[in-house]
This record gives sequence, C-alpha cells and structure tokens, in this order.
Amino acid sequence: MSRPIRAAALALATTLLVSACATGGRAPDAAKSTAIDVEVPAIRHPAGETPQWWFRDGAAQAAERGAMGGRAKNVILFVGDGMSLTTVAAARILDGQRKGGPGENNRLSWERFPATALSKTYNTDSQTPDSAGTMSAMATGVKTRAGVLSIGQQPMRRDCAGARAVPMLTLWELAASRGFATGVVTTTRVTHATPGATFTHVPERNWENDTELTDEARAAGCVDIARQLVETPFGNGPDVLMGGGRKNFMPVSERDPEYDDKVGERLDGRDLIAQWKQRHPAGTYVWNAQQLADAPSSGPLLALFEPDHMQFSADRAADGAGEPTLAEMTRTAIARLKQNDKGFVLLVEGGRIDHAHHYGNAYRALTDTIALSEAVQAAVDATSAQDTLILVTADHSHTLSFVGYPKRGNPILDKVRGSSGEDGGVGDYALDQLGLPYTTLNYSNGPGYVGASAQQPEGPKRFQHTVSGVQIPKNGRPDLRKVDTQDPDYLQEALVPTASESHGGDDVGIWARGPGSDAVRGSVEQNTIFHFLLQSMPALRTELCKAGDCDANGVPVTLPEPGKFRH
Repeated sequence: MSRPIRAAALALATTLLVSACATGGRAPDAAKSTAIDVEVPAIRHPAGETPQWWFRDGAAQAAERGAMGGRAKNVILFVGDGMSLTTVAAARILDGQRKGGPGENNRLSWERFPATALSKTYNTDSQTPDSAGTMSAMATGVKTRAGVLSIGQQPMRRDCAGARAVPMLTLWELAASRGFATGVVTTTRVTHATPGATFTHVPERNWENDTELTDEARAAGCVDIARQLVETPFGNGPDVLMGGGRKNFMPVSERDPEYDDKVGERLDGRDLIAQWKQRHPAGTYVWNAQQLADAPSSGPLLALFEPDHMQFSADRAADGAGEPTLAEMTRTAIARLKQNDKGFVLLVEGGRIDHAHHYGNAYRALTDTIALSEAVQAAVDATSAQDTLILVTADHSHTLSFVGYPKRGNPILDKVRGSSGEDGGVGDYALDQLGLPYTTLNYSNGPGYVGASAQQPEGPKRFQHTVSGVQIPKNGRPDLRKVDTQDPDYLQEALVPTASESHGGDDVGIWARGPGSDAVRGSVEQNTIFHFLLQSMPALRTELCKAGDCDANGVPVTLPEPGKFRH
C-alpha cells in the first residue's frame, strides 16, 4: 500500500472513531472487552424460579454483553406503555406524513440510537403480561407476577401478608437511599402501575388509595400506593414526581382545585399533598402548566395535573387549566435532577399509549407515541452521551396489526390503497373477498367490533365506546368508502368483541445511547433492563458492592435486602 493510500486510510479510521465517540458509541469490540461471565445455576422452569435466580440471571445477561464497561453518571429509562413494534412503525409513518413526507423513511427520535435489542415481556404467571409485573421487572431486576408491584413472585396477587415478606429493592430506592437524585414522570396517575413500581411494594396494583384496600389488607399492615410514595423510607423519595392522580392524595373533604364537581378520594383523612410539603419544606407543589412554568428552578417538585390520568396528547390543548407536554415535563425534571453532583435516575413514561390501544383508538395511541418521541429528543438535547445512558423501551405489546399492501406514502390511518396480495396490481382501494375496503391498521380484539352494542349501533365505532350487550353483525363488515377512518375518534375494526382491547405477548424493542449502551443487543429477558442500567452506573452499583451483594468482578449478583437501604 502506498504512503498516500495508507495516510488516507488512517484518516478515514480516525474519522470513524471520532464519529462513534460523538454519538455515544464505542469501538466495535468495546462490549466484548468488558464482558464478564456470571455463573447461573440451571433450573427447571417455572418450578425452579425464585427472585434470587431471576436477579442473578439478569445480572449475567447484562454482564456478558459488557454493561460493566459503562461509565454513566445518570440513567434515564423511557417507557412507552403498550408501545409494540407495530405501534412504533405506525407512529413513525404518521409522524413523517405530518411533516410532509411519505412517512416510511422517517425515524422517531430513539430510532437514531446506535444500540437495539428485544425484550421478552412475560410475567412469571402469565404468557401475556400486564404493566405492573413488567415494570417491576425493570425496576427491581426480578421478574414477578402480573398485577403486583416490586415484590417477589412467591405470594399470590392480593396476598398482603405474603407481599410484606418479599419486597424487592428498586433502582430508584437504591439511588434515593444513597443520595442520588431520582425522578418519576408520567402521563398517567403517578400511582398507576408503571410509576408505582419505582417506590412502592404492593400485591395489588389497584390499591392506589386507602379506599381500595381490603379490610384484610389493612389488618395485615398493607399501605396504599399514594401513601407509600409520600412516606417512602428510602432517602426522601423521588425528588421529582410528575403526572396525574390528585384524587389519590386528597381527602374527600377537599374539593379539587380544577373541577368543582370533584373531590379527593381518601377516607383516612390524610392530605398527602400537605404531608409531602411538610417533608419537603424547600419543595414546590403545582397542578397546572402555568404554575410549573413559574415554579423555582431548584428543589423537590410534586406536580399533579389531573385528578385522574393526564389528557391524551391529542386532547391536551382543550384542557381548561392547561397541562404541560411530556417533553416539557422531561426538560423540567432533567434540569432539576442535574443539580445533584452524584447523578440521577429518572423514569419517563408515555403511559396513555396503552390506554388508547385499550380503547381501540389507534389515532391517540400513535399521537401519544409521537409525544414520547419528542420527550426522548428533549432528553437527548438536555444531556450528554458521554455521561448519560438513555434507554427507551415498552413494558408490553398490544394487538394492533399493520395489514394489506398499501402503496408507498399511503396515509397510515386510512384505507389500504394498493392491493390485497403480493401479486396484485396497485389500484384504488384494496378490497377483501367481500369486495369491501379495509384500513391499514386494525385490532385483533376490542371495542371496535362492528356488531351493535348497547351503546352504539352496528357499523364503525367511535371513541369512547364502553361496550356491553354486543350482537353479531347482521350486515357483515361495513363499507368504509364513505367513512373517514382518519378521524381522531374513529375506532379501528376489531376481530373479536371485547370490552377492552388486550395486551399482546410478543417481544418489544429496546433502544439505547450513551455509556453502557453497546451492551444493549440481542434478545434478553425484561428484568435484564434493570441490570443494564445498574451495571452501567459505577457509582450506584458500588453501593450494592458495599452491602456485600457483588461477586469478585464487582458485578451485583445477589438480591439486595431492602432493609439495608432504608433510613
């Protein structure tokens, strides 16, 4: 090779290496060079599964991929609740079409990240999971049952006494107990399954306030989720807690500040908002967008923007008191948490993607997915890939399908214009065997079934459809030629009539950038996400090593005892 060619090759290699560093990547073999083998005992599934086994197995999956090589100061976990791979693809196209393009070549913000993997989402007792068990896996490093929050899999759902014996330490509790900043941001009630798994431990995800506890649970010493969030013994709890769910923090004697016809739902007389203020004298409580904008830029923050869930992104502009976007909440959270020199752990959930799918309404599911993409971009802009690991994933899938052979650029919410077979010619509407057009997106089950119900007549259904009294359609599928399927309130057709569209059991995506992200590859059990985050943050995993929970290589492999970290 001549000297000029060698020089050019060297310059090209240098450019590629610099480019990799600039995007938060590493040299191609970086993960291999930091790979560590952790021995995991062979067991018989599911009989041999225990919380201890799940924790060690998740640690092994992360360590063998090189997560211990991460040098992150901060970690941010974005969860698109119910954000299946089909949801991502459809939202990508809708976002691109809104920007004036055909859509297919568009990318959501996390699709520019260098690392990807697949997450296996099943619960220990369910092939198709729920949000409580799945977020618990990501929060604790341990897979568990459906319907429970951050407890081991041994007790059955609603078994209070059993649950109190097996709480699992979460990443957020570990961080808060050791002086790191922590944050929880969501568009659902902050007491809902995903945010609730960060600082609470219950055998029933629906125990969001004291009125929902059973008499047996109270007698056994169980405490509701809202109260646990405020009274947590791990540090001072979340430094930033933002979302909906005011009613679970307010007594019935107190009227809601936004809606005259609503009051709190607590019957124990506790005003948990006042209790939070007392615990955080330097903190700020807000309940609308303007108050958030006017709030001091430092100190703890409690923001509860609705009595129930926050508005869907598509409906947010109509909110009377004003709600911030998920991107605005994300920017606010990061700005506050960055003020802690030790680093921070942050959860941001696009929680209402899931709710829109349950309603059978693809429009709201996709627009909330786009809102999550904007929030992820806000985090990218507010942090550095050199010190912050950002991981984006979903807790579970849904039954949304992407069907037919629509032509390039076909509006994703419209009928298929193209063909119904691989060899078909491209015409106007693609037709089924009845000679009727159909939409690109539909659901396997849900309230979009076209038969008449007690609430809506036979034919296309509209948001919201609370289903009962379903009948078999007398006229078969409706002719959609004159139906505006791009209307925000149109419900996609469902094959099976159910009151609520269901989750799916298929894998979901993981996307990552920043220190430790090169370990995010392949197909992993969902609880491995906890270990990706923990192992990539040396200062935090060291705290587990101090407690004696690490092996000779410094890998946290022993299930932590929560009592060691309570103040």
